[in-house]
Amino acid sequence: MNPVRPRRLRATPAFRRLVAETRVAPAELVLPMFVREGAAEPVPIRSMPGVVQHSTDSFRSALAAAAEAGVGGVMLFGVPERRDAVGSGATDPDGILNVATRIAAEEVGDALVVQTDLCLDEFTDHGHCGVLADDGSVDNDATLLRYREMALVQAESGSQLLGLSGMMDHQVAAVREALDGRGYTGTAILAYAGKYASAFYGPFREAVDSQLKGDRRTYQLDPANRREGVREAALDEAEGADIVMVKPASVYLDVLADVAAVSSIPVWAYQVSGEYAMIEAAAANGWIDRRRAVLESLVGIRRAGAGAVLTYWAVEAARWLAEER
Repeated sequence: MNPVRPRRLRATPAFRRLVAETRVAPAELVLPMFVREGAAEPVPIRSMPGVVQHSTDSFRSALAAAAEAGVGGVMLFGVPERRDAVGSGATDPDGILNVATRIAAEEVGDALVVQTDLCLDEFTDHGHCGVLADDGSVDNDATLLRYREMALVQAESGSQLLGLSGMMDHQVAAVREALDGRGYTGTAILAYAGKYASAFYGPFREAVDSQLKGDRRTYQLDPANRREGVREAALDEAEGADIVMVKPASVYLDVLADVAAVSSIPVWAYQVSGEYAMIEAAAANGWIDRRRAVLESLVGIRRAGAGAVLTYWAVEAARWLAEER
C-alpha cells in the first residue's frame, strides 16, 4: 500500500489556494463606524488603535474608502452630546445616528448596505439598552415601544438593515410589526440573537462613551450557555428576522457553528472590540504577525459558519484580500 501523503496539496501557494475549504471575500465584511455629535475632527479611541469617532466630514471620507474597498456594508453607531433616561436622541430625526444614516444612504447607499444599531445604550444616561423600571431593572415591554419608534426613524433615514442588539424578548416581532405597519416592508432586520454578556466589549464602551452603571447580565446571554444561543436564534428567525448574529465571535465559535447548522437564514458574527484590541496590542509588542493574525481570525470565523463578519479591520482586510487575488 502506498503511503498517504496529504502534504502534496500543501506544496505551493497555488495548490493551497486551489484546495482551500474556506475563503474570505471583501463583500463578506461589514465595517462598524462611530460618528460623534459635534466633533470637528476624528477623535481617536485609545483602546482601539486605528479606530476613531468620526466627525461628519471624516465620516464621508471613510464611507467612500469602504465603498472603494468593496466591503459589504457599514454598521453605524452614534455618540450623542446629551443623554437622558429614555434615550430621546435615538428617535430624534436630527439625532447624530439618524443624521449619519442619511449621510451614508446618500453617499454610498447604492454601493453597500447601510446598517444601523437599534439599541438605546448609546443614548441613555444610565447606559442600559432599554428603559428602566422603578426598581432599576430594564423594563422589557416599555423598551419595545422605544425600539418600535427607533425602527421607524432609522428606516425613514435610509437604513437598509436594522441591527437589533438590545436582547429584549420579542424585539424582532415588535420591530417587524412596526415597520410593516408603516409600509417599510423592504427594511431588513439583523437580530443579535446570540449576544453574550462578555468581557470583550470593554473597548466598545469607550468608543460610544458608555454611561453604563452595573451590567447587562439580566438580558444578554450567560457565557456558560451554548444551547441558549441556538434557541434565541430560532426564536428570532420565527419572529421574522432576516439575518441572525452571534456576538462576540472568536470565543463563541461553537455557538456560531451550532446556529449555522440549523438556521435557514444567513448567520453572521461580530468580531468585537476586545478581539480587535487584543490582536492590535500583541502585534504592537511584536509578539504576532499582525496581518497574518487578522486574516487567520477572519478565516476562523468564516470556517465556523459565519456568512459575513462585522470587523473593525473590514477595509484594511478587504485591501489585503484584493492584493492576494
